Amino acid sequence: MNIIQFSKEECNHCYRCLRACSSKAIKIIDKHAEVVNDRCIACGECEVVCPKGAVKVLNNVKEIKEVIKSDKKVIASIAPSFSGAFEMKDPMQIVTALKKLGFDNIEETAIGAEIVSNLYRDYVDNGDIKNLITTSCPSANYLIEKYYPSLIKYMLPIVSPMMAHGKLLKHNYGMDCHVVFIGPCIAKKFEAEDFQNEGIINSVLNFEELQGWIKDEGIDLKKLKPTKFDKESFKIGNKFPIKRGVATSFLDSNNHDNYEVIQVDGIEECKEILECLKKDNLEGVCVELNVCKGSCIDGPCMPKESGNFHLREKKIKEYVKTKKECINDIDYDYSNIDFHIKFLDKSIKKDIASEKEIEEILKKMGKYESKDELNCYACGYKTCREKAQAVYEGMAELEMCLPYMRSKAESLRNLIFEQSPNAIFLLDCDNFIIKEVNPACERLFNINADDLVGKPVSILLKDECIKKVKETGKDLIGKKSSFPKYGLVLYRNVLYIEKQNVIMVILTDVTDEEKNKEELAKVKENTINAAQDVIDKQMRVAQEIASLLGETTAETKATLTKLKNIAIGEKGDKR
Repeated sequence: MNIIQFSKEECNHCYRCLRACSSKAIKIIDKHAEVVNDRCIACGECEVVCPKGAVKVLNNVKEIKEVIKSDKKVIASIAPSFSGAFEMKDPMQIVTALKKLGFDNIEETAIGAEIVSNLYRDYVDNGDIKNLITTSCPSANYLIEKYYPSLIKYMLPIVSPMMAHGKLLKHNYGMDCHVVFIGPCIAKKFEAEDFQNEGIINSVLNFEELQGWIKDEGIDLKKLKPTKFDKESFKIGNKFPIKRGVATSFLDSNNHDNYEVIQVDGIEECKEILECLKKDNLEGVCVELNVCKGSCIDGPCMPKESGNFHLREKKIKEYVKTKKECINDIDYDYSNIDFHIKFLDKSIKKDIASEKEIEEILKKMGKYESKDELNCYACGYKTCREKAQAVYEGMAELEMCLPYMRSKAESLRNLIFEQSPNAIFLLDCDNFIIKEVNPACERLFNINADDLVGKPVSILLKDECIKKVKETGKDLIGKKSSFPKYGLVLYRNVLYIEKQNVIMVILTDVTDEEKNKEELAKVKENTINAAQDVIDKQMRVAQEIASLLGETTAETKATLTKLKNIAIGEKGDKR
């Protein structure tokens, strides 16, 4: 299932998504971006940074609405950071809103966090482990599985709070209930689809999607009466989004001395600490990893209206204060539920290009020497060589190199401008001063460019039509004009380029064609005259012949009549 997709229509090929993608899991083919799931850690940064909204995340709202209409019991599990996500007077107003949307039961995912905390503690107490890595952040887990698989041995093999709560809900309400997790994270949509978690979390709804749904239903959160959760959570689980909230929940005075807690948030920061662990530079540490900068408090799907990180953190801390401490133990039985998970080596085996192959790709990008390698990061890759490797892997295209494409475009533009047989010149829109001319223009008017640039266009042609184009914004196309001074007949195209505030004039020389037309017209006229003379002569001859024929016919008729009469007379004499 493709949870993250890119819209071809809305993508403007700025490569911001690729620059933001730390794992370079975005493939650009035929100028279209797509996520390579095997490389993706589901951090959601591509969706956050996209200026055009071209990154589309799978939305489950419609699916959840359909389930609510059915006979199934629909349970909501809402993440601990909810109290900082929405504009509310009382955090419990969100419970009322969810009830209005049709959810049967609403519980806090913090209950799952409490279970995870207890299981973490048991795991640490029962083993002597060199280093620990918390596993509540699915994106951090994917980062290790795919890019630091040697560190899987340090990962606490316990499911995330979302999965722990989901398992508990299925146990309490029946496997046929529909469990919906609600949180600030895109990675949860991926986690719910994992084969080890199949059938536990049926749908994932992020905070932005929930906010949109609430607005669509015309619900005003601030005006709702608060409603309690169907099951109460404790303070310990609600601390998970807060810095060191995970690690301090299970490392107490009995085992804290064995490990130094290191809380890390942000992808690059996570990579740094993982590199240290990979090189065995650290020992006796418990690393609380969160891929999102600011942990879940600043997740990618936090509503924009919820304020900045510090305001959200303040709200969450205030909500935590209202919660009770868990004095003895959590008051629900989960002894028969398995909350363990096995983390797997999901590393990608890449084909590495040889130095010769890298150099050949670099040359195709116009990088012939090391000084040509700008390493500008515009394409999304930090260095030109890294980009060349991506091209080799089929993850990137040559045309993604913006300096190369700009150079190529400028070269092509210059080639067209310089080699065009048409005279082209650019004018300043304000004063109609010639800014630039091409060689064809110099040849056509037999004037050097230096004598034209900076001069008013009136030295070449009248500017009435140019002023009209500027005033109306309508281009003048294919207007034929005579230039007696230069003995030229030209077709004029006057184009107004508003963004650059310039006017482009393109003149096509049709002088020879016009001369040929005149000569052809003369030939036609002479031919017509000659034909008319022949016709007239023929008519005269025909008339003369007709006249002669008429005379001879009359004479013949008279003679024959006489002969006839004579013949008749001789015949009568015989009688």
